[in-house]
Amino acid sequence: MSDGGLWKYFTKEHHKEFVLSLNLLGETNWPVGKQLACLYAVSNHIERHYTRTIIPKRDGTTRELLSPDPLLKKIQRNLLHNVLDELPLSPHATAYRKGGSILDNAYPHQGQPLVLKMDIHDFFGSITYLMVYRSAFPRIYYPPSVATLLSNLCCYQDYLPQGAPTSAAISNLVMKPFDDYMGKWCAERNIAYTRYCDDMTFSGDFDASFVFNKARSFLLSMGFEINGKKTRVVKSGGQQSVTGIVVNKRPQVSRAYRDKLRQELYYLGKYGAASHLLKLIGSETFPTEAEQDAYLRSLLGKINFVLQVNPENQYFIQARVSLRNMMTDSMKNSLDF
Repeated sequence: MSDGGLWKYFTKEHHKEFVLSLNLLGETNWPVGKQLACLYAVSNHIERHYTRTIIPKRDGTTRELLSPDPLLKKIQRNLLHNVLDELPLSPHATAYRKGGSILDNAYPHQGQPLVLKMDIHDFFGSITYLMVYRSAFPRIYYPPSVATLLSNLCCYQDYLPQGAPTSAAISNLVMKPFDDYMGKWCAERNIAYTRYCDDMTFSGDFDASFVFNKARSFLLSMGFEINGKKTRVVKSGGQQSVTGIVVNKRPQVSRAYRDKLRQELYYLGKYGAASHLLKLIGSETFPTEAEQDAYLRSLLGKINFVLQVNPENQYFIQARVSLRNMMTDSMKNSLDF
C-alpha cells in the first residue's frame, strides 16, 4: 500500500492520537482539546513566539538569531528529543549529533596532500518550509496534516530559523541526500569528505576544480549557493585548518590561537578579571559581575576547546584548574553580602 493509500484511512481521531503521542507539551494535566488548541495556536501565529537578535560577526557582517519564547522552545525541544533525534543521519555529517565532536570533522583530513574547503551561503535561511516538510517529516511516516503542523512549529516565515532547538537536527536531515551521495562519490576516488554545519571539507589527491564543481552543482540543484569568499584550497605546504583545527600532521589547535589564549590568561592572572576586562573592552564603565562571569566562561570554553583536541597539554590543564578556582571564588564573593 502506498503512503497516500495509507493516510486516506486516517480519521480526525487518529490525527489527535498521533499528535498527542509525540508529547510535544511534555507532562501536563491539560485536557486533549486544550493541548491541541495550544499547539495549533502557536503554529498558526509562529512569528509572535520569536525574538529577533542581530549578532555582529568578526568579518564585519551580522548574523540573525531568532530565539523562541519559553512555550515554543519547550515544544521544539520535545519535538527534537521525541522525534528528530531518532532519525538516521549521514556518517559524513559531523555536527549536531549525539556523541560527536569537532574532532570527528578533522581526523579524516590529517596528513593529506590537498584540502578543499567550501561554505554554504546563508545556510539556515536557504532551508525552506518545503525542504523541512519533505526531509524531517516525510509522507511515508507522517500524514500530511501532522507533517504540516510539525513543519509550521519548526519554521519561521517559510525558512528554518537559526536559534530554534530543532533547526540544527533538521539541517542534517535536509543535507542527508547530499552527504550520502558525495560521501560515496568521494570514497570511490579516495577522497575524504565531511560536513560540519555549512562547512564542507574534501581532502586527498585530486583535482580541486573538478570536486568543487561537482559539489556546487548538486547544491545548486537543492537550492543552495556556495559562499565563494570562503572557498579555500590548501596544499600540504600551507596551514591546513579544518573547523579551527590544524590537520597537516596530527590534529592541533593553531599556534596563533594558543598563544593568544596564553596571553589572555597571563593578563587575567596579573590584573584580575575586572581590571583586565576593563582594558580589553576599552570601556570607562566598570564591568558588572555578569560581564566578568561571561568573560571567564568564554575563556573556559577556549581552554576546553584546546584540551578537546590535545587533552595532554599540561599548561592548559593547569590553566583550567586555576580558572575554575577563580570562578568559584568569584561566586562565593558575590554571595557574601
